[in-house]
Amino acid sequence: MRALILDKVDSPPELKDIDPPAPGPDEVLVDVAACGLNFADLLMVRGQYQERPPLPFTMGMELAGTIRSVGKDVTHLRAGMRVAAFTGQGGLAEQAVCPAARCVQIPDTMPFTQAAGFLVAYGTSHLALAHRAALQPDETLLVLGAAGGVGLTAVEIGAAMGARVIAVARGAEKLDIARSKGATICLDSDGLDLRAEMKALGGIDVVYDAIGEPLATPALRALRPEGRFLAIGFAGGTVPQFPANILLVKNITVIGLYWGGYLKFAPDALTGSLNTLMEWFDAGKIAPHVSHMVPLDQVHDGLELLRSRKSTGKVVITVTQ
Repeated sequence: MRALILDKVDSPPELKDIDPPAPGPDEVLVDVAACGLNFADLLMVRGQYQERPPLPFTMGMELAGTIRSVGKDVTHLRAGMRVAAFTGQGGLAEQAVCPAARCVQIPDTMPFTQAAGFLVAYGTSHLALAHRAALQPDETLLVLGAAGGVGLTAVEIGAAMGARVIAVARGAEKLDIARSKGATICLDSDGLDLRAEMKALGGIDVVYDAIGEPLATPALRALRPEGRFLAIGFAGGTVPQFPANILLVKNITVIGLYWGGYLKFAPDALTGSLNTLMEWFDAGKIAPHVSHMVPLDQVHDGLELLRSRKSTGKVVITVTQ
């Protein structure tokens, strides 16, 4: 089968023919239909992500497809089921082995291309906003990088939770997409005096930041007393360094969110969040936005879309039809 293999850090991963994997007792073998790309994939190539699988490994953190076979200890899943899974690796291949506990059955109404980009982006934003920041109806939510893979889901989920959503992104096209997902106010990041704009709008309660500087610190300073700052990622390349006196004087809370970490220390929180999101999808409250679908043999084009930040929503690699 074909698989995208990373042999060496800081070297381009390569499509290779390898032997198909076999599931263990508590695993399932999935015929992969699609695999969602994430900014974390670029970090893994550079050896800069929190998780560093031993080399060589097959790339691809989240996938969707049909179960081909199940291990002997798996009782809640069976061959033929449509599932999505967060595996951390292995998704950019024609077949993948997944821990059964990480598989989520997907509705028949959800295309594989949407399901493959659903878990990480929507799971991150829902867990961050609902569980970590406790976003309330009528609060004001500022989303930095509002048209990106996770940022757009934060706009959509924030709106679904009843918040007033302010979206910051670069360019009219990206802002139009954020507006279509429920943003009340949309601001172009180019030349933006963010602190002044937020002050004119009365301040904000929660910041959702997947970008980092140069907008993170002005956003923090624009928070109201008891505001919450969600540190989601640093796609802009510069990690914020916040003055502690600002946190003290305004009683501000800075909250980190690493979605994958919940698999190790609080999997029930993650599972509950995903169940809620699947219910929202079935009810039509959320509709995943996939801006690009790229075939496996052009996977490097898909990674470049992330690297150049030319995509909106998710980039998904189609593996089988």
